[in-house]
Amino acid sequence: MRARRFSFGLPGALLTAVVGITVGITVGISVVTAATPEMGIDEIRPGMEAVGHTVFSGTKVEDFKVHVLGVLENVFGTRRNLILARLEGGPLANAGVIAGMSGSPVYVDGRLIGAVSYALGSFAKEPIAGITPIGEMTDATTFGGGRPPGARVQLELPFTPESVGAALRKAFSWNRPFADTPESVHLVGTNAVDGLAGGQLGMALRPIATPLVMSGFEPRVADLLSAAFSSQGFVPTGAAAAARAGEMPFDGPLKPGDAVGIMLINGDLEMGATGTVTHVDGNRVYAFGHPLYDLGPIEFPMTRAYVYTVLPSLFSSLKVSATSEVIGTFSQDRATAVAGTLGPGPRMIPVSLTLEQSRGPSRTFRFSVINDQLFSPLMTYAALLNTLGSYERQYGAATFAVHGEARVEGHEPIAFDDLFSTQQSAVDASAYVVAPLTYLLGSDREKVQVDGLDLTIRSTEEPMTATLERVWIDDPRPRAGRTVPLKILMRTYRGDDIIKTLPIAIPSHATGSISVVVTDGARLNQTEQREIRTPEQQRTVDQVIKSLNHLRHNSTLYVRLLGSDGGAVVDGEALSALPPSVLAVLEADRNGGSFNALRSATLGEWELPTDHAVTGARTLTIALQN
Repeated sequence: MRARRFSFGLPGALLTAVVGITVGITVGISVVTAATPEMGIDEIRPGMEAVGHTVFSGTKVEDFKVHVLGVLENVFGTRRNLILARLEGGPLANAGVIAGMSGSPVYVDGRLIGAVSYALGSFAKEPIAGITPIGEMTDATTFGGGRPPGARVQLELPFTPESVGAALRKAFSWNRPFADTPESVHLVGTNAVDGLAGGQLGMALRPIATPLVMSGFEPRVADLLSAAFSSQGFVPTGAAAAARAGEMPFDGPLKPGDAVGIMLINGDLEMGATGTVTHVDGNRVYAFGHPLYDLGPIEFPMTRAYVYTVLPSLFSSLKVSATSEVIGTFSQDRATAVAGTLGPGPRMIPVSLTLEQSRGPSRTFRFSVINDQLFSPLMTYAALLNTLGSYERQYGAATFAVHGEARVEGHEPIAFDDLFSTQQSAVDASAYVVAPLTYLLGSDREKVQVDGLDLTIRSTEEPMTATLERVWIDDPRPRAGRTVPLKILMRTYRGDDIIKTLPIAIPSHATGSISVVVTDGARLNQTEQREIRTPEQQRTVDQVIKSLNHLRHNSTLYVRLLGSDGGAVVDGEALSALPPSVLAVLEADRNGGSFNALRSATLGEWELPTDHAVTGARTLTIALQN
């Protein structure tokens, strides 16, 4: 049975007791009785012999030798330095510098000098590493307040699956730090290493790759995540799931050299990054020696980690590892370290997904995703897409009916109710759920807290699509004040004709020519967004949620009766059929708020629900009789 790792709550409690053995797993909250002596960068000399600590297998911290070669000054900016060293011992001779070693502490005569954090990259002949000085790690990760608006996924209305995917890819197009001006890098203590001068070494060094542990992901989604993360210095691995109880005999409290994890998803799906603890100071933990994503203040769950083995590779050797239970919160993601505090884990976003299949039993999946402006949308998107792809066919048309809601703290919930029937229905349905969350989490007006998602998705392998073919009325003399029958012809994917009749009430004050517009939801969403054109920063969160809940559905046809009289959009609210005197006042006082004139007034609106994902638009002009 797999170990469950739910440990939610607000960070900040300072725990000083050691947690005992629970279900065969020892969970340690470290207590440091004496400060660890440190050695400054100005004391480092070539030829120094040092010792490093890391885990190569299981949870046992092992030693490896470190031979100091020199110091690279200004390698990633002014006063950003790296200690250059050659590593020796354990599997390093065959594997080189190993992904997952990031953060491994290095000591000279018992004094901590820093963390193994950089390597020369793929196909290096020797385990040459860069060590981030401990002083730069602790200085950069000063513990402060919560995270201000920062890295996030930028998404605009109207949503499309393509725009959601493009926004996610753009948000994660980021490069880890490296020297881009070789003339600014100075190698102190020696002239060259393996024939490379200081500038060349600075250009060649990259942060050691971070293993991205994925469990429960089907290959297509794993490839999607790999594409998003691989270029950013991660090594996605379809590793074993979390170790079973008793498989992780942790050696007491968390200590330098222990494997440590950063949890991104847990529950029925699991994803997390793993590295190594550099330093523990009371309840504060410093790790990695380089950024995860350089996000600044964060709230990411800190976990214990278990190393199954080291997988040697000429391209990128790595520790095959798994995350374990939550033991704290990482609160800083900076250029030189990831740091946090031991104690309760941070708040995550719980997701409940019930999949009702036409060809099998209903299944319910539960998982939680990290609570973050940047990572929440991608993790939710990947988890939903993975679940649908794991239980539905991946080729050919399918239909998904999505129902449910997203609970938003202090506001009305976001409602989900739509139908998707395309060659990529799983992608469309996942984007439909994620897009509103992405939009809200990027709000500049206030910090939005999503309390959870509850979804039900009904699936069938039969495509359920239809096309709007024609609209007409049978009344040869339509008059104002009367109700006329509007006929609508749709043709299904099988070629069957469906005729619907919708009574249209013509207002008594209508004159001249009026238009009946029948359109699908996507086109109407685009039209309304063009009309409103209100910047997001001018809208409250309540207005945004109201707008999101009024987005049109794929399974509904929308009918609008338009007259020649004008209207306006004021502060995001559409006002139709305004008297000329009111329009004149609004036009004269544009400085009083957001004002957009409408070329036509909406005299009436109707909705025609269908059992299909319907596409198309038709316009019918009616000349009213006197």
